[in-house]
Amino acid sequence: MVAMSARPNQESAAPQAETTSSHRAGFACFVGRPNAGKSTLTNALVGQKVAITSNRPQTTRHTVRGIVHRDDAQLILVDTPGLHKPRTLLGERLNDVVRTTWAEVDVIGFCLPADQKLGPGDKYIVKELAGIRKTPKIAIITKTDLVDSKALAEQLLAVSALAEELGFEWAEIVPVSAVGDKQVDLLADLIAPLLPESPPLYPEGDLTDEPEMVMVAELIREAALEGVRDELPHSIAVVVEEMLPREDRPADKPLLDIHANVYIERPSQKGIIIGPKGKRLKDVGTKSRKHIEALLGTPVFLDLHVKVAKDWQRDPKQLRKLGF
Repeated sequence: MVAMSARPNQESAAPQAETTSSHRAGFACFVGRPNAGKSTLTNALVGQKVAITSNRPQTTRHTVRGIVHRDDAQLILVDTPGLHKPRTLLGERLNDVVRTTWAEVDVIGFCLPADQKLGPGDKYIVKELAGIRKTPKIAIITKTDLVDSKALAEQLLAVSALAEELGFEWAEIVPVSAVGDKQVDLLADLIAPLLPESPPLYPEGDLTDEPEMVMVAELIREAALEGVRDELPHSIAVVVEEMLPREDRPADKPLLDIHANVYIERPSQKGIIIGPKGKRLKDVGTKSRKHIEALLGTPVFLDLHVKVAKDWQRDPKQLRKLGF
């Protein structure tokens, strides 16, 4: 079970006084172009799905905190949306989320895929990072399982040279493969000493501070993103209307009723989501329900409906209604 959203009570979570001086706790933020592997890396470090993943860029819309518990440190990982050139009001708000997060964390990890050359988008982000003087910055080369050692070496040299060109040094440069579980633990080892000395900020066992309804909505959206046409991914939003235990169920056979709406921007997109004879929507429900049950630890009845919220990405009123 994940924790509901709340600032932790440090007093209740704190260990005995004699261990406080050697324990560290703080916030680390992963940034990078859309689809740089940030969500997959967050999930690998936490050891459980707390951020949705997709081969579609710009799928992360909230800063998801994943919590890594270690004997010597507690890492709270903030997975931001990818910084990008915005084309809509939603895009502008996502970029604002990224910059606000950068100003509040203890460590920034810049993620660069091993299989993609340094591009203008990467240089734009690193140039912005260069202006943040006091916060330690780590370069993380992701998706190393997709390249050979020569290509990886070239990427390591390129990211090092870029920092030098912009007048700063990376605190660390580390290649990882979240999918292959290579050097993920090493990354945690490198982040931990850069955090401030502090008792744990969250109780043992908490893996995220995202509200459960937000997590459930994200899992439904992840399932809805699979296999849709190129123009549709950014048009999908999900709102969980209610989550209620089914009444009159025996204690050993609980059932949680979840009612959620999948919003798209145009009536023509409705058929894409629902599919022939409702097959796609049924598949979305089946796939997401498995992850939701694993997240919540209880059987779930999932009731999904598709609704049109016209041009919601550009409408401030609709954005507020959908939680942005």
